[in-house]
Amino acid sequence: MGEVKKEAQSKLKISEDVIITVAKLAALDVKGVAGLGGEVGKMSKLRNNGPIKVSMMGDVAAVDMKIKVKYGEKAAAIAEEVQSAVKENIQNMTGVAVARVNVTISGAVFE
Repeated sequence: MGEVKKEAQSKLKISEDVIITVAKLAALDVKGVAGLGGEVGKMSKLRNNGPIKVSMMGDVAAVDMKIKVKYGEKAAAIAEEVQSAVKENIQNMTGVAVARVNVTISGAVFE
């Protein structure tokens, strides 16, 4: 008799809260970022009106975020750096593919 082997397929589901946290930490780590364009809290996540929004399309994430830059910094260069840092960190830490990261500059902070 032939032996039949079945492979068990397992799937890991990453919470959107984890992706939001990774995106927040990655963005705040970029030089020139003064903060997020709002507060990330439980209510902002529930109402989906916080500074970071994650949309899942199957196994691929799309991230929209608002940041504040430090006065005197080049906003376009910082936004590009935030895009690549957020995408790289999410993919490396969670294994979730990222289709896009949209960054909106919501203000400048004078220090």
